[in-house]
Amino acid sequence: MTGPEVVTVGETMVVLSPDPVGPLERADRVALGVGGAESNVAMGLATLGHRAAWLSRVGDDPFGRLVVGRVAAAGVDVDLVAVDPGAPTGLYAKDPGPAGTAVHYYRAGSAASRLGPAVLDDPRLAGARLVHLTGITPALSASCRALVERALTARAVPGALVSFDVNHRARLWPARHAADLLRRLADAADLVLVGLDEAQTLWQTPDAEAVRKLLPGPRMVVVKDGGVGATALPRTGPATVVPALRVPVLEPVGAGDAFAAGYLSGVLRGWEPRAALRLGHLCAARTLTVAGDTAPPPERALCDDLVALPDEGWAALDPTWLDGPYRVGGAGSAGGAPG
Repeated sequence: MTGPEVVTVGETMVVLSPDPVGPLERADRVALGVGGAESNVAMGLATLGHRAAWLSRVGDDPFGRLVVGRVAAAGVDVDLVAVDPGAPTGLYAKDPGPAGTAVHYYRAGSAASRLGPAVLDDPRLAGARLVHLTGITPALSASCRALVERALTARAVPGALVSFDVNHRARLWPARHAADLLRRLADAADLVLVGLDEAQTLWQTPDAEAVRKLLPGPRMVVVKDGGVGATALPRTGPATVVPALRVPVLEPVGAGDAFAAGYLSGVLRGWEPRAALRLGHLCAARTLTVAGDTAPPPERALCDDLVALPDEGWAALDPTWLDGPYRVGGAGSAGGAPG
């Protein structure tokens, strides 16, 4: 049996969202979903055609079965998920408001917090091309921190690239406690994704170039600047900047994970940085327009068309592409994406 191409590692929880979208305290109903940065990325990569596996731990409870079932339904391999009879599945609640969406966690002592470095010894990980981690996991417990440190510094999966999304969660650990460790972990990765806002909070870096100087180790550092755009900065050579797309934003949670899935898909396909960043933006845009943490990416043909737009065509895109189909008349393959 062919093993996974990509393995993501981390906690996924049940998500309670007001239905319809509005302040949680006024909700008469909530919708049940699942959310976790690493499984979101795995689901995005699976829908983009990659063999993606998610490694985690859930409780022996209805929430755990819901989480595993939803992630598996997206085409993700869940054989690496253990069921813990002695700890619950975590959950969180979304509270949308005028200033953004607040998130309330109920995850202390969860099954996933019992993950440890030994899970990386599983022979089913052999042959993976990419292992994806985030800065959320080391905040969950000492054993989770040891897992991430081993994956990054000891390269427990031989031959695999290691990507690290900083994903600082202030509710789990404040910047003053997280900054040094997250910088060290990020610098040990091959590929790093970080929001400019969180980099400023953690490390007081004013721009993408300052982030790159702070993290000299990775092959590539991708700095995301919300609705402005994203910059890919290689260890040597020029940076690549791709503007974000203009779309109506319903709810932003999960958009960063969608961007990561699109960008990493481009890397796995051997695309040059501009094309990979564009695919990240396309996937993020779809997620921004839905209330859930994930959304199906655009169809492959549409992605290829939009990734191949000349720069002026990309800059001029309006939200109508979300409804598809969209075809580019006479545009060359300026984005570098294969057909």
